[in-house]
Amino acid sequence: MEIDSREFSIASPVKSVRFGGSVSEILAKHEQGDSSDYDLLKHQLADPCIKDAQIISWLQEIRSCVSQLNKDHEQLIYTVLKLPWIGRRQAVVEEYMTFLGNLVSAQTVYLCACLKMVVTYFTPSITSHFLMPVFQENFPFIQKSSRTLECYVHNLLRVSVYIPSIRRDILELIIGKMLQLDVSASRSDIEEAEEIAMQNLQGHPLKEEGLFDMDEDMPANPSTMAVTSHSVAERLDTLMAVLMAYVKDICHVNGSLHVERTKELYRDLLSVFDKLILPTHASCHVQYILFYLCSFRLALTEAFLDHLWKILQNPSQPAILRQAAAGYLGSFLARAKFIPVTVRACLDLLISWIHGYIDSQNSSGKQACCDINLHGPFYSTCQAVFYVLIFRHRALLEGHMKKGLEYLQSLNLERVVMCQLNPLKLCLPTVTSMFAAITRKYQIVFCYNVIERNNRQLLPVVRSSTGGDCVTTKTNPLDSFFPFDPYLLKRSGQAIEPLYQVWEEFEDTELLSPRTSKQGPREDDDDFLYGDTPKADAIVGMTPNSFDSNLCSPNSIGSPPITFQKPF
Repeated sequence: MEIDSREFSIASPVKSVRFGGSVSEILAKHEQGDSSDYDLLKHQLADPCIKDAQIISWLQEIRSCVSQLNKDHEQLIYTVLKLPWIGRRQAVVEEYMTFLGNLVSAQTVYLCACLKMVVTYFTPSITSHFLMPVFQENFPFIQKSSRTLECYVHNLLRVSVYIPSIRRDILELIIGKMLQLDVSASRSDIEEAEEIAMQNLQGHPLKEEGLFDMDEDMPANPSTMAVTSHSVAERLDTLMAVLMAYVKDICHVNGSLHVERTKELYRDLLSVFDKLILPTHASCHVQYILFYLCSFRLALTEAFLDHLWKILQNPSQPAILRQAAAGYLGSFLARAKFIPVTVRACLDLLISWIHGYIDSQNSSGKQACCDINLHGPFYSTCQAVFYVLIFRHRALLEGHMKKGLEYLQSLNLERVVMCQLNPLKLCLPTVTSMFAAITRKYQIVFCYNVIERNNRQLLPVVRSSTGGDCVTTKTNPLDSFFPFDPYLLKRSGQAIEPLYQVWEEFEDTELLSPRTSKQGPREDDDDFLYGDTPKADAIVGMTPNSFDSNLCSPNSIGSPPITFQKPF
C-alpha cells in the first residue's frame, strides 16, 4: 500500500481517522438513494477538530470528483467552503486553493459562493493571522544596530495606525523585544558605562569626524545628540523614543488630547503591561511607557493606580504579582509629579488593607511570625506605604501643618511597626532608616528600638566554597525593586524628566540619624537608595502636560528619516 508522505511522517505520525468509503463511492451511493455515508461525510468535514491531514485527504478525493459536484451537491460544497483552512500549514492552504480553482472551473454555479467565502477572510482578525507571524519572524535580532531596530519598529507602528485591530498584538511584540534589551542592561551596568565614558571624555578630546566613518549607528549630527554610552541601553533608548513619540502622536490631535483614542491606547498598553511588563522583574525603563501615558490625564493615572490596587488586594492572584503591584503602586505614587491629590486617597486604601491584614492575623488564633513566603504581599505593601511617605510627607504637611500631622497620626503607623509581623525587618534598609528618621521628627512613631532589635537578630550567613568561607547578610529579603527609579536613558529621558520627582535633600540636618548612612557623597542625580540625600531642585507639584514636549512623531509612511533621530 502506498503511504501519502503529507499525511504521515516517521518523526511525528499523524493519524487520519475517517468513516465511510471513498468520495467517489459515497457519491455513487447517494445517486442511488442511499445518503447515509453522504451525511456522514458532511459530518466529518464539519468537525471543528478536523486535522490538517484529514483536510488534505478529503480535498484531494473531492477534487478528483469535481465534475460530478453539480447543483444537487450544494450542501456538500457549502460544508467544504466552511472548512477552517486559514491559519493551517502551507500544504493545507495550497490544497484548498487548488480545490477552489478546480471547482469554479468545472462548476461555475459555485463561483459566487466561493468568492463570498474568500471575501469574508478580508476582515482584520484574519489579517492578523497572516501578518503577525511574519512580523515576529522578521523582527531584527536585538543585537542589530539601533538604526535597524528603529526603522523596523517605526514601520510596525505605522501598520498599527491603518490596521488598528492588530495594534495590541504589534505593541506586545515590540514591548516584548524591548524588555529583552531592558533586562540585558542593568542599572549598574549603564551607570558604569557612563562613568567610563565620562572618564574617557575628560582624558581625550572628541575626535574629528572621519571621512570614511561608515558606522550605521552614527547619528546625522552627533554633536547635538544625547547618546547613552551602554550599547544595549542605547538601542533601548532609541526604541523608547520611537514608542513615546508614537504614544504622543496617537493621543493628541493638533496639540489637544483626544480622549477616546487615548483610552483605547491605554487599554491596549495595560493589556501588554499585565501580560509582559508586570511579571518581568528588574526591568528599568520599558514600564515608563505607562508612566508617560498616564501623565496626559489625571483619569488615566487614577485608572492605572486602581488597576494595580485590584491586583494587590486580590488573593487569587499569584503572590509574586501582588508584590510587584505593590512595588509599582509605591514607586508611582512617590515619583510621579502629576498626582499630588491622589496620594492621600491611595494611602488610605493601602493602610486600611494593612490594618485589615493585621486584624486577620490577630484573630486567627495562631502566633504570627515574620515569614516572607506567607506574608509577601503584606510586607511589600508596608514598604510601599513607607516609601510613599518618605517622598510625599512634605506635600501632606505643607499648607496646614496641624491637619497634616493629624492625618499622619490617623494612619496608626505605630500599630503597623509594632505588630508581630514586624515589617521593618524585611524592608530595604534605606527605606527603613529614612522612614524612621521622618516619623521620629514629627513624633508619629519611634522605630529605632524595633530597628536595633532586628539588627541584633540579623545573623550573618556563612557560605563555604572552593575559594573559602564568606559571610553575607541578605539586605533585600523581599527581592524588591522600585520600577520607577531614576530613568537613565538620555534621549527618551528628556520626555520623562519634567514629569519625575527626584529625591530631595532634607533641609534639617538633624533629621538624619547617624545610623542612616555611612557612605560618602556620590555624584548621582538621585541617590535615595544609597542612603544619601543629594541636592535637587525638583519640587512636588503639577507640571505642564507632556504633549508640550518636542517628541518627534512617526508621521510618515516607510522608514523614518535620519532626522527622526534628533533629540527631543
